[in-house]
Amino acid sequence: MTHVIVVNGLLVSSFAGQAALALAILLALRPLLGRLGFQRLVWNPPLAEFGLGICILGLIVLLS
Repeated sequence: MTHVIVVNGLLVSSFAGQAALALAILLALRPLLGRLGFQRLVWNPPLAEFGLGICILGLIVLLS
């Protein structure tokens, strides 16, 4: 069953809302990752953050 969000008569997939939630969670985690020295632990920090964002999005989609 697919869920659709209606915004001013425009039908938007629920995936767009889930992606926005994942982005918000990732942006909230960035200061914590900076304090933990995350960028020194990984070879390519932007790629690692992208992968973390994809994992967060996957968890949100799986649990909803």
